[in-house]
Amino acid sequence: MKDSVTEEHLYLGFSHQYRDSIFPLHTSISLFLLSYCDCKLFKIFLVPTGEDVDDQFVTKNLLGSLEVHLISRSELPVVVQSCCLPAVVGKDGKFCRAGLSVVLRHVIQKTYEADPSKKDVLELLGFKKTCLKACAEVSQWTRLCEISIPLAVEEFLTASPDHCQTIPPAILQLERKLGEPVRVHNDDKIRRQKLQQQKAAVPLLAKAAAEEGKPVEMCEHPLPSLELSIAFSKLLVQEASDAVNREAPHIRRTKTSDLPLLDHVFAEGLYFTVADIVLLPCIHQFLVSCKTQGKNLLNLPLISSWYRRVQEVPGVKKAAGKCSMEFLQLPELMSASEEQLQDFFSVPDELEEDNEDSHFIGGPRPTMTKLMENGVEAKFVPHPCPSWTLDWTHLPPAVSPGEGKMSKDRALRKQQQLNNLASAVTKLAKPGDVIVDFCSGGGHVGIVLAHMMPSCQVVLIENKELSLIRAKDRSDELGLNNIWFIQANLDYFNGTFNIGVALHACGVATDMVIEHCIKAQAAFVISPCCYGFIQNTVKFQYPRSHQFKEILSYKEHMTLCRFADQTAVQLPPERRLIGKQCMGLVDLDRAWAAEEQNYSVQVISMEPESCSPKNNMLVGIPT
Repeated sequence: MKDSVTEEHLYLGFSHQYRDSIFPLHTSISLFLLSYCDCKLFKIFLVPTGEDVDDQFVTKNLLGSLEVHLISRSELPVVVQSCCLPAVVGKDGKFCRAGLSVVLRHVIQKTYEADPSKKDVLELLGFKKTCLKACAEVSQWTRLCEISIPLAVEEFLTASPDHCQTIPPAILQLERKLGEPVRVHNDDKIRRQKLQQQKAAVPLLAKAAAEEGKPVEMCEHPLPSLELSIAFSKLLVQEASDAVNREAPHIRRTKTSDLPLLDHVFAEGLYFTVADIVLLPCIHQFLVSCKTQGKNLLNLPLISSWYRRVQEVPGVKKAAGKCSMEFLQLPELMSASEEQLQDFFSVPDELEEDNEDSHFIGGPRPTMTKLMENGVEAKFVPHPCPSWTLDWTHLPPAVSPGEGKMSKDRALRKQQQLNNLASAVTKLAKPGDVIVDFCSGGGHVGIVLAHMMPSCQVVLIENKELSLIRAKDRSDELGLNNIWFIQANLDYFNGTFNIGVALHACGVATDMVIEHCIKAQAAFVISPCCYGFIQNTVKFQYPRSHQFKEILSYKEHMTLCRFADQTAVQLPPERRLIGKQCMGLVDLDRAWAAEEQNYSVQVISMEPESCSPKNNMLVGIPT
């Protein structure tokens, strides 16, 4: 094992203990992963939600061999106090990882870095190491695993018997997803192998049926499924047999559309991933509660099969034993009838909207005309300080965004963009303010602000780990002491702050940042980007403002968003002008929505406008 791996502190919330789990369930999930990985690299702290810190709160046998310390929230490192738990922080107290998915992925990566022989642990991150990497606001799957399922189970367990008669919608949604066809990177090859296996099984089925005196369809399948063979051969680090890998000529000639679909073995498909680790403690508690209440699990045959299958994964029962998790032995369940399945197959995905025209393609002119007829046109406030610029030639090299990482032209444009944001922030900031650089990327904005305003505390929030590590390296080179780094989805930051900043926050991220600032009653300076990615989500509905909602439908608003992206320099001038007007209208809608929350908002064009095709800037101040 490498000696160079430095110890980090892992902070987990603790509200109460129930049966064989510690709540909130995010804590039980984190402890289960640590046990599965046999990871001793973190110093673990439980943070009670109440004021009293009592060593008797937690039964030791629920922690297995893990050494756990109790700490009050007031004793947490300051950067962690601004985040939702679980959270991991390094020794310097400046770099924090927060949120379940981010923390679990970090535990996995650090376990493998410390002991590269643990390849099975690294495999938990899935194909291309992207399992649960996308944040919950963007990914339905991450949201279901990280938020919806744990929350639904916690509410189910605490509800009165009268209120927990129905299966939670999130559980039904998981059941439905387990019934969807599996897509994998070598999809076509595996489906051909499955077809070959099915054809080979037909004579054996007929023979078995004849011996049993039953119709073929009533005879149990004599062979394990191909999906199971592949999934467990990977878990056991074995190769599938040659017979499975070779296909007959007539199999190779079969059309792709005629190939059988692949069935789920695990949550994400064929392979055991961190998503299964997240779901297992949650589903376990749900099933235990159902059994205690005498509920029939016939409506959840796929979840029940998955639960039995996960128990057979090497290392899972051992990890469960460490956490005192006693698995249920569920009987084999026959598939539910069509009527019984109807309930959960009719449950819509959380993000699915009744917008059959969300992919509408059409010109923007009718929509713009409709707005003009109602007195609505794009309005750009004159730039308050168009000639203001940082003295880049006398700044330390690490402050400059172009230091060895981009072309001179691009570096110049980036400097111009930073001039605009820095000029607006310096007019708003006062000593002692906390400034948050949302969607910070490599820290171009935050590092400039921290260097310029040493009396302010700057916080960088970014979901991409490598980008944030690059930002910290630049900060360390500059010796900045007024800067923190948080790898997390925006929702996991709950600290107080005075100014929120974001340079080119993509799509809905701009609205997420504005919402965060409004909740904190903070000013904001935001340059939006990727208007074409805007769409209705669980939290946001478009148009945003009452004025726009009274005039435009969702389809018409999406038309503006799609054409707002047509501002690239290579496009004809007339099209770029229409794109700029659409950008202005979309951001005017955002500005008016913020003004409904008692803000004064200006939509400004950056100077020079050539600094970026996405050159709008929203400056909002609470009134």
